Formats: sequence, C-alpha cells, structure tokens
Amino acid sequence: MATKKSANLEYGAKDIVVLEGLDPVKKRPAMYIGSTGPDGLHHLVWEVLDNSIDEAMAGYAKNIEVSLLSGNRVQVIDDGRGIPIEKHPQTKKSTLETVMTILHAGGKFGGKAYQVSGGLHGVGVSVVNALSIYLKAEVCRDGFHYQQEYTRGVPKGQVKKVGKCKGSGTRILFEPDIDIFKEIKFDARLILNHLRQQAYLTSGTKITLVDAREKEKKSYTFYFEGGLASYIPYLVKGRVPKHETVFYVKGEKEGMVAEVAFQYTEEFEIMEESFANNIYTPEGGTHLTGFRSALTRTLNDYAKKNNFLKGEEPLTGDDVREGMTVVVSVKIRDPQFEGQTKAKLGNPEAKNAVESVTAEALEDYLERNPLDARSIIEKSLLASKARKAAKAARQTVLRKGILEGLALPGKLADCTSKDPEESELYIVEGESAGGSTKQARNRWFQAVLPLRGKILNVERARLDKILTSKEIRSLVIALGTAIAEDFDIEKIRYQRVIIMTDADVDGSHIRALLLTLFYRYFKPIIERGYLYIAQPPLYQIQQGKNIQYAFSDGERDKIISQLAKQKSSSGTNVQRYKGLGEMNPEQLWETTMNPGNRVLFQVTIESAREADKIFDILMGDEVYPRKKFIQTYAKSVKNLDI
Repeated sequence: MATKKSANLEYGAKDIVVLEGLDPVKKRPAMYIGSTGPDGLHHLVWEVLDNSIDEAMAGYAKNIEVSLLSGNRVQVIDDGRGIPIEKHPQTKKSTLETVMTILHAGGKFGGKAYQVSGGLHGVGVSVVNALSIYLKAEVCRDGFHYQQEYTRGVPKGQVKKVGKCKGSGTRILFEPDIDIFKEIKFDARLILNHLRQQAYLTSGTKITLVDAREKEKKSYTFYFEGGLASYIPYLVKGRVPKHETVFYVKGEKEGMVAEVAFQYTEEFEIMEESFANNIYTPEGGTHLTGFRSALTRTLNDYAKKNNFLKGEEPLTGDDVREGMTVVVSVKIRDPQFEGQTKAKLGNPEAKNAVESVTAEALEDYLERNPLDARSIIEKSLLASKARKAAKAARQTVLRKGILEGLALPGKLADCTSKDPEESELYIVEGESAGGSTKQARNRWFQAVLPLRGKILNVERARLDKILTSKEIRSLVIALGTAIAEDFDIEKIRYQRVIIMTDADVDGSHIRALLLTLFYRYFKPIIERGYLYIAQPPLYQIQQGKNIQYAFSDGERDKIISQLAKQKSSSGTNVQRYKGLGEMNPEQLWETTMNPGNRVLFQVTIESAREADKIFDILMGDEVYPRKKFIQTYAKSVKNLDI
C-alpha cells in the first residue's frame, strides 16, 4: 500500500449498510459472476479491481497494482482510504469482516462514501471471498496495519492489528476455489487490456500489472491524463482518420457526468464502446442511445442548414455512424444494470444527460471545424447512397434464393437432413477439392459448397459491391440467414459451418478472406459457436501396409521415429499434402470429415476490439501496419510454404 494522505474520517462504519449473507453465492455462483468458466474466473479480478477503481473515481486512490502470483493467486493493492475496520453498528462485527463476508454489504448502499461506484451492485468482494479457497484482506488506516484471513468466505480468526503503517490503502489476495472453477488459468493479455481500458477511463491514476508467475517477472504500467480523448487514438491505430480533430466533451447534467469522444476513419465498420461508472456495458444501454440520438439529430440539422441534403431524405443513424469509433462513459449515482453482470445500462436519465451534453458540444464542434464537418457529412451521404444500393442488392439476393429454392445447381451439394442441429456445411476452394469432398462426405448431414478462387476482401468494400460477388451470393443463400439488416441467425440451415482450405499460402489467404467475411457480416454465427476450421493432415507416412497421418511437422517426426524402431524390410515413405485434391475420397473422409477422427478448430472471439484491429491490419488498405505485423509474428508461423 503506497504512501497516501490520511484517510477520510467521513468514510466509516455508518456508511456500510447490510442486506444479506453469502450462502446464495456458493449455491449458484454463475448468478453472481456470469459463469464458472474463464469469463467468471476473470470476473473475480474485475470485482476486486472495481473497489480500487471506485476509490480512484472518488479522488482518493492514485495507484493501483494487480499482481498474478504463483499458485493461482491474484493480489490487488490500492492507496485509497482503506476499508473501515471499526465495529459495525448492525452486525456488531468489524466492518472489514462485514464487507468481506456478507452479501450486499458495502459503501454503495445508502452511505455517502461514494457519489458514483462500480462493483457488482456492491456485492463484489464478498462474492470473490465466497468463491475463493483462500483470501487475505489487509488494510492500512489511521496509521495501523490490519488483516484478516478467510477460507471459502469463512473468517479464520478475528481482524488483527499487526503493526503500524504510513498512509492508507487496501490489499486483497485471493485464490479461486478449484472445486468451483475446474480450470484456473488467468490470461495476462486479457487482464492487461482491461487495465489499459480502466486507465483511460480513470485519468490521472497509475494502474500496474505484475505477472510474477514465471521466474522472469513482467511488469506493465498505464497512466493517461487525457481520458477518452487519449483512448480514441489508441482504438483507431492502424486505420486512416477521416478528420484530424478528435471530438471530445465532458459535461455534467442533472448530477451525472457524461464523457464522449469519437473520430471517423476511412473504414466502414462501427466501433462503439460504452461504460457506466467504468463498468463496460457490451450491450450498450440508455447512455449509448442518448449519444446516437444526439449525433443523428445534430448532423442532420447541420446538413440541412448548410445545404448538404438538397431535398434528399434525412440521414439515418447507420449512415452517420459508418466508420465511427466512439466511446461513451457516464458517472451516475445509482446505476441500474440489466442482468447481474451489467451488460446493459437501463437508467432513463442517462439518455437525457448524454444526449444533452453531446448535442450542445457537437453543434459547437461542427461550427468550429468546418473542414472536419464537411468530411463527416460527405462520408455520411456516401454511406446513405451505399445503404440504398445495398438494400436493392440484398433484395435481389433474397429473391434469387427464393426463386432457385436454395438448390444452386453446380454449386451447393446439399445434405438430406433439414435439421440445422445435425447439419454441417463444408466451404472448400476450387472444383477439384469440391469434387473430392462431395464424394467423401456423408450425404445425410454434410453439405459442400465449393468456391471458385479467392473471394472479395470485404474489409475494403461496401455491402452493395460485396453482393455483386457470385461466390458470396452463393454462400449467403446457402446459409439461409440473409445478410446485414435482413440477417436472422434463427434461419441458419447448418449449425456447423466448416472452412476447409488447402494447407498452403493460397489456402491460408482464402481462409483469412472467409474469416473476414464471417466476422464482419455473420458475427452471430461465430458468437453462437457455429464456425469451424477443418485441419486436413499435412503428411501421409507409409511403411508397408501401415499408413498414418500427421497434422504437424512435430507429429510427422514422432511417427517416423516410432516406425524406425519397428523391424521392417520396407522403407518409410512420407508424402506432403499441399491440396485437398491430392487425397482420394476415402482418405479425405477418414482424416478430415469423419466426426470420429477429424480435427476441427472452433472459431471464437476473445476480444472483439482486438479482433477488429487485427482484421484492419491484415486486410485493410494500410501497408505499413501489415508489414510490421508480419515481421513481428513471422518467426512463430509453422508449416509455411513459400
């Protein structure tokens, strides 16, 4: 706990209000942390961190440190006021013990300790305690050092005064319960990204991650003075800005603080991030709705006033947000979240506050930056024209699909089953591979769609141009979901969509193009877990009648080594497969399509923001970021054919 000014005497036992105990957490942990998988595991870190962030937002903590330690332990330290330790008037126990062991006991319920706060409705640290096999809480307050230890939320003894200390602060050390979390593996990169995000949102606070799990300790520190105005350049890195000046406003309305920053780029995708009391709200909510309303209305007013529309219909919300990267943050006294893990903000007053603050500042921004205003309006008008063209193209594709009855003669070899749960679609490259795959498949549940050549790079094209591609139109009709505004995941015809390409550079490129298409236009298919990548074998190793397949160089070497120990008069023959067409249908079925033997990689999105940036780098127009990315990661690529 770093040296800090003396604790605020107004923050005491009277500010801690008790509602109920801990038993519900142990019985149904997923209700409180979302799941008992990796997301729930990391949620424990976020909950302890939220208490430190609350101290920073209140103006008391300036330094926060998160440490990943050996033995599955995590430690969070701040130099805030320190959790009160005096006897609580309701529980007659130490306030520290009350906070750590009773659900809904915290400074966010009725007290005046926090004007705004995050935390899981004030239950965070007690939930972490209940779900940890061991937890130690240490407090530096009023010149003394106190501590208490717990096992699965039960105190191992009383709160003890263990010495003197300078300043104030709190240290929480916890080890998740292996009986609740079957796999305990903290992802340093995920935590690092979260801490970076929090540092941008809490300007003037130093946040450090220490990874001490290996012999070589690693440390990363974030500190930003500019708040969201600094965050936007980080988010748009690798993209081409449409205007130089980042829009930024921070204002107060009806007791709420609204902070908004945005910048347009030459891209077509919209990147929106929203926060309430520093809590990420992935599904948005009233604060994001308020921003969108202000943006659409203000840009339309400016366009009419300056004769940009010229009798055309008003710009829509999608038109004015195309290519935008925006972050919306609100600080609110009593946030009402939808769902226990706070995916969406529900406070109606947040909409009014953000809308009012944004509209006033944006009107001023447009008047003071006429060149930027022109760039934004012209981009929005172009988006409007493209939207109308895309609508016509979508309707054409849908009509074509209906008229052809999804038969696609010569293209799609459909499966007999009409049950999406058991049906799967193989997307393969070329007629040769398509022919082998059609012969190899189980016709009952496996469909095959061969594509000719490399599909269009959708990262560099709008939807109207994308739908001129015959290959993409075929895929849209085959999937049955439609696309863009008409997309409906419930209409998907196959719940396993499998990309199967050759194990060479061209195959890798085609796979990247298809992944880009699915990420940009069929993301729910990935989110539902329906998208897979097949792994055909790289080698056939034959010794006499003994035939084995290897999926990597290491596996090949291991098989050859094992065969060398066997007594055989015949030599070992190794065949390197470079294309699916080199395998006969029997081999293709046995190695790559038989559910009993095949290897499939499920495509998942760990971080949408990081995925966005990688697709921008690899598939976008900017050459330098792509060159740098390739130089950085080239050495880690295996099985590269040039």
